[in-house]
Amino acid sequence: MKQTIILTLLWLASFSSSAQFTMQGKIEFERKTNLHRSLDDMKDEKGSNSWVDRVKAQSPKFKTSYFNYEFTTEKSLYQPGKETEEAVPMFGTSPAADNVVEMDFKTKQVKAIKNVFEEKFRIEDSLPRFTWKIYDEIRTIAQYQCRKAVTVISDSVYVVAFYTEDIPISGGPEMFNGLPGMILQIAIPRLHTTWIATKIELTTPDKTKLQISQKGKKVTQKEMLQQLQASIHKWGNWAQRAIWWCVI
Repeated sequence: MKQTIILTLLWLASFSSSAQFTMQGKIEFERKTNLHRSLDDMKDEKGSNSWVDRVKAQSPKFKTSYFNYEFTTEKSLYQPGKETEEAVPMFGTSPAADNVVEMDFKTKQVKAIKNVFEEKFRIEDSLPRFTWKIYDEIRTIAQYQCRKAVTVISDSVYVVAFYTEDIPISGGPEMFNGLPGMILQIAIPRLHTTWIATKIELTTPDKTKLQISQKGKKVTQKEMLQQLQASIHKWGNWAQRAIWWCVI
């Protein structure tokens, strides 16, 4: 009888432990962009596109980069992670190559540093709101069970996400938020780019370091986009995609 009670207690302890939520830690996101598809988007139907083909010939098909995302129940910080040895021509660099994003889940505010075409912006704004539609599709990412959700940015650009309720914090890479759990994968087909969590560490972040630098031109997200639209509207096919990169 005593042995039965002990086994029952051990089983209950095991069940309780497995049911615990992850409330803080560090996520490594791998971002992969199809450079060849991105370069094809820059082609001008009326002009010569031989330069695009030359750049493609010198470029790998995919560019892979890494970002670290540290989080608690109150704040998160997303910033560039480990470097890769890929040699990518300048045309393969997106405006969001080194974004740093700080989210405050209590105040619903966001701060971000974005280097866009040699100009640094320091954004301070409310967290962007996304209208998500949740689906039944399930997949496992970094050992967490995730559910599919879809939203739209810039009126027509679809974003597919997978989030986990086992990390009950409404955050994610870049400025994505608003789901009932942490986003562990993002795909934006029109930008030929995906973000996926490759590793999750159950660490305790240093709360004093979950903040961005105060350097850069302080603007709201809307003010930054207005300035960019005024300066790059003559860039042809690439202009709109540059705006999409800045929206995230």
